[in-house]
Amino acid sequence: MVLLRRSVLLIALGFVPAAIFGQQPTPPSTRAPDTGTRSVHGKVTNLADVVVDGAVVLLKDTKTLQVRSFITTKGGQYHFYGLSRNTNYELHAEYQGAASNSKTLSVFDSKKDSEINLKLKNAS
Repeated sequence: MVLLRRSVLLIALGFVPAAIFGQQPTPPSTRAPDTGTRSVHGKVTNLADVVVDGAVVLLKDTKTLQVRSFITTKGGQYHFYGLSRNTNYELHAEYQGAASNSKTLSVFDSKKDSEINLKLKNAS
């Protein structure tokens, strides 16, 4: 009798495992929700392939011409988040008069997180 009352109470409160009704519980998602954005990261090096701390990486939105910047961290690393998948971006780095060639993060790059490394050339 006590077991029957507990079962009724559990059903009323919604604590009945789905397996009792022939349903399998949905496993929790192991992936983060897709926000529709992407990111880009990489490192900046000089001609001798030595990482450059303190270089400025510039990211230009080719639709709006808005420019964002990032100063490389220890190890020459940079990153940009929250980028539109429907926009091309141009990246280049600058440091003490030296600059890298521009590289493009294309709308055709379907990766959620792309890696683009930049190499500084000697100042002209």
